[in-house]
Amino acid sequence: MSKRVFVINPGSTSTKIAVYDGEEALFQETIRHSAEELSVFPQISDQEEFRRNCILETLSRHEISMESLDAVVCRGGLIAPLPGGTFGINEQMIADCEAGVSGHHACNLGAPIGKRIAEEAGIPAFIVDAPVVDEMLPIAKYTGSPLVRRTSIFHALNAKAMGRDYAAEIGRRYEDLNLIVCHMGGGITISAHRKGKVIDTTNGATGEGPITPERVGMLPTSEVIRLCFSGEYSQEELEKHMMGTGGLIAYTGSSNVHDLIEQADAGDKAVAEVLEAGVYTIAKAIGSMATVLCGEVDQIILTGGIANNERICEAIKERTDWIAGVSVLPGEDEMLALAKGACRVLDGEEEVQVYAG
Repeated sequence: MSKRVFVINPGSTSTKIAVYDGEEALFQETIRHSAEELSVFPQISDQEEFRRNCILETLSRHEISMESLDAVVCRGGLIAPLPGGTFGINEQMIADCEAGVSGHHACNLGAPIGKRIAEEAGIPAFIVDAPVVDEMLPIAKYTGSPLVRRTSIFHALNAKAMGRDYAAEIGRRYEDLNLIVCHMGGGITISAHRKGKVIDTTNGATGEGPITPERVGMLPTSEVIRLCFSGEYSQEELEKHMMGTGGLIAYTGSSNVHDLIEQADAGDKAVAEVLEAGVYTIAKAIGSMATVLCGEVDQIILTGGIANNERICEAIKERTDWIAGVSVLPGEDEMLALAKGACRVLDGEEEVQVYAG
């Protein structure tokens, strides 16, 4: 018998919710939160009650009773590093979400909201493959300076979900494959999956990896230091440039890859070169992850929103398909991935893990 799971995925200005019966969505809705509504809350954590009420009102409107649910599952927050898999939400996790131990983001609201709703219904609450999943090799965390250590923050939920989907497609287990998963959206992260563990990844929150539509990627250290001490920019301005107004948008004025390809096709050579540079850095990062796997790569997977663009995917393939076959699994269905993670535990396919912080 399929399990009925309530999925909660808080974003910066919206909260996505859905109810799944097994892998079938009974409904899915995005609750939008205006800037005016959110402006009255000094901290992100202060939004908890407001968002929970919005969620419960929407659930009631869809005539879903709490008694019909088997579990609540939420997007994981920026908590302490943890292995991949499904974790039960406990008070330590809620405290770490509220404290923002690995950063402050609306995703930190998932665990406290989900736990309170689940307690009222008398059902379990989970998170699945949080963005702070850390399965990196110890040697992968070295940087060359004891002052700086590499950390693991990436699109873990979608990357692992696509790894599992590809494995199922070919009749294999995710835990038996070596994969390179390239998630391409506003941020791009590229991860090396060895037998179900992500042993290395570029970090989507610290500027590692390739040029992206909105982020600068890897920069020469000495030039960054020069910018920091030039007196021309504040810390806030540089941080915004590195993680919001850098990358393609800094060179072209746009972060829309489809529009930029049209400009390049219309004869804009400068835009064409920037796009080629972006593809070049993505392919180079994929190649580096192939060395992490010692060349033993079963498949390269391209996913995320940009993977809907055939031209970009073909350009990446041209530079990487000598490593392994390339599969394109476009988009990201975080809601279904969360539901599947909860069902794996409810169906006894996977053990629920305990978060210790």
